[in-house]
Amino acid sequence: MYPSKFRYEAPRSLDELLDLLATYGDESKIIAGGQSLVPMMKLRFAAPEVLIDINGVPGIDHLQEESDGMLRVGALCRHATLERSALLKTKHPLLAATAPLVADPMVRSRGTMVGSICHSDPQGDWGSVLLALGGHVVALGPRGQRQIPAADFSLGPFQNALDPDEFAVEAIVPAPVGHRFGTYLKLERRVGDFATAGVALSVEQQGGRVVKAGIALTGVGPANLAATEAAEALVGGPLTGASIEEAAQLAARTAQPKADHRGSVEYKRHVVATFVRRGLSRGEAVAA
Repeated sequence: MYPSKFRYEAPRSLDELLDLLATYGDESKIIAGGQSLVPMMKLRFAAPEVLIDINGVPGIDHLQEESDGMLRVGALCRHATLERSALLKTKHPLLAATAPLVADPMVRSRGTMVGSICHSDPQGDWGSVLLALGGHVVALGPRGQRQIPAADFSLGPFQNALDPDEFAVEAIVPAPVGHRFGTYLKLERRVGDFATAGVALSVEQQGGRVVKAGIALTGVGPANLAATEAAEALVGGPLTGASIEEAAQLAARTAQPKADHRGSVEYKRHVVATFVRRGLSRGEAVAA
């Protein structure tokens, strides 16, 4: 099937981009990699009147760590850039673990982390990662910048908190408050498939105790889900077998899966609990 007819715009600056968004608003869609949007347009699940291609906008492809340890990921930073980054491999283990698991090499060469987060697919990997890390999205619009916490960004399947005249210019990962450990575990039927279930884990420790933790779930609810109670159960003491098991059970209860050809509700909750145990047990070994 072919997409519906649309107008194509290719701004060459942020100001030009914002002018286009102000003009066309919710009649437009932004395209960066297009790995999610183009298939939806071909199936006519999405039919924007105007397609705004941001690939010619300079200065938004950054992957940059600030002096305080905060990480900034620009709107045009590709999955492949994250996958190859030595910075992520040495300092940001959750992001480093996630990048190679996003779709397949072709998608990773063009798709972007920020675009994936904006797409708000409940089976998208990066939405869970930003939730687990307590990050936020920086929105730019005619009223200036605003920061939208990851917990408030996704409003449901394929819906986000951006206003029609706003652009998600970057995603922010806060600096760690202690030694940060993290990983991403994902069950897929075949390489490149959407997650049957996925778990993003981030744990920060000082003096052998957990001072901050985040757990988020992929593919087991109407959006990426923050397992807040499970994460809070880890804070205040060392990672132990008992605390890991409590977190695993609480995370499984947070999951809201539906039975389908990928598995039953009970199976998907079991996968969530197993992934939490497995991921945190690696952190327990590191802490020991």
